[in-house]
Amino acid sequence: MSLLDHIPWATLSEQPVLEVGLTVMAFLAAVRIARLGGNHPLLNPTLIAILLVAFTIKATGVPYATYLRGAGFVSFLLGPAVVLLAVPLYRQTRLIRASSRLIVVALAVGLPAGVLSAVGIAWCLGASTPTLLSLAPKSVTAGIAVGISEAIGGVPALTAVLVISTGITGAILGPWLARLLRLRDDRVTGLAIGIASHGIGTARALQMSEAAGAFAGLGMGLNGVLTAVLLPLLVHLLPAGYHALTIA
Repeated sequence: MSLLDHIPWATLSEQPVLEVGLTVMAFLAAVRIARLGGNHPLLNPTLIAILLVAFTIKATGVPYATYLRGAGFVSFLLGPAVVLLAVPLYRQTRLIRASSRLIVVALAVGLPAGVLSAVGIAWCLGASTPTLLSLAPKSVTAGIAVGISEAIGGVPALTAVLVISTGITGAILGPWLARLLRLRDDRVTGLAIGIASHGIGTARALQMSEAAGAFAGLGMGLNGVLTAVLLPLLVHLLPAGYHALTIA
């Protein structure tokens, strides 16, 4: 019998401080690991923190539902954290105003590309309609994406997983693709990462430069609002015949 078997984890797990502490410590450890690795794109702190938390709750036998209830305070703090993105936006106000055309073009291309590419590939692979609808808002920040998924008939839990996966993928591949494509403009890089991979990508863009982070945050916000308005409208305006065909 291991030492872990003698520890009353079930009792400890009823205290929210345990889950909050585990989440915070996992992220701090993930950031430390990323820094030791020279902030290599593959050492994404969010991905590492998820793995650390998953390993810990699995090893201790704490049910995920219990962990989720206790860590709810961390989710609450996401709101103020997003609001803090207004700081780099304010500092880059002049540059943002001078880039209105670039922002419009980025959204006009990035929003439909993000939706149609994922849904189109999944449709070609024979995915079911609930899966397709769950995929559609995957490039929007989780709080908005889950609401969109519920409104259009998707599976919110699946959407949440897809959103996190998209964000981590964008944060890892975004900077690498920018270098591969020789993008020298932080505005373009930031908008691309923010529109494609929401908050997790925006956090990575902030590590690149304040301008990239500001435009990523702007792209994330505008993409979220536009997707929340346009995607449910588009789904409900689909011809009845096509909708019935996809359901079948």
